Amino acid sequence: MPDNFSTLRTMQLQRSLEPFAEARSVVRPKRGWIRSVRLALNVSAAELARTLKRSRHLPLQLEKAEESDAITLKSLRGVADALGCDLVYALVPKVGTMQDLARSRELRKAREHVTRVEHSMALEDQASGGIEEAVEMEVRRQAKAKRAR
Repeated sequence: MPDNFSTLRTMQLQRSLEPFAEARSVVRPKRGWIRSVRLALNVSAAELARTLKRSRHLPLQLEKAEESDAITLKSLRGVADALGCDLVYALVPKVGTMQDLARSRELRKAREHVTRVEHSMALEDQASGGIEEAVEMEVRRQAKAKRAR
């Protein structure tokens, strides 16, 4: 019997992430979202600073921080709000679904375990072969152990 709670949680998360699937293909503008939105709305850095009630240099510093991936979510959320936007934030699997990602992780962990055991057995001249079957058995064993916790 599969771990129903874990499966349900993964499926719920996948449903929540479906609207973000297309976002994987969206490329951030070279100079960042803050600058792009600010310029598209014809908002000067000084005007944005006044809206944020901060120094007039801050918007340019934030743009540079975003461009170099050094901006905080808190700062980005504040700027988005000042520009009349919402910050949309999610962690989306690079490929496939959450279920695919979970299964891939299970297989990788099982393969690592089976490979270690097989190596030890080979050193004792007792290697069994059939690694793929052993990996599947290990995945089932790990799932059973997880349910027992």
